[in-house]
Amino acid sequence: MTYTQLALLGVLAAVAVDVAVLRTRLLRRRVYWTAYAIVLLFQLVANGILTGRRIVTYDPDTILGLRIVYAPVEDLLFGFAMVTLTLSTWAWLGRRAAVHRLRRAGLSVERQVRQ
Repeated sequence: MTYTQLALLGVLAAVAVDVAVLRTRLLRRRVYWTAYAIVLLFQLVANGILTGRRIVTYDPDTILGLRIVYAPVEDLLFGFAMVTLTLSTWAWLGRRAAVHRLRRAGLSVERQVRQ
């Protein structure tokens, strides 16, 4: 499997986990895209340094060849998958903790959601 195929598989898996498994709907939120833009900026800087100085190299037969700030575009796909999975999991765990706190306090979760 090529780096490109793995990167695309990572994106599909991250979106599927967010939408179908954890159901956080994070990808529909403006706050997610704002956070992702900030991460993307620093990812481009780090990738530019690492690939521009040839600290990290890629087999040209396994990538598309399109580069952004010296790094293959596939790196952006992997970065998207990592950020999405991390933030989706964080949002899901935060929601579970909030429900747990409500239940420990003896409050109905359904009643709190309606208010």
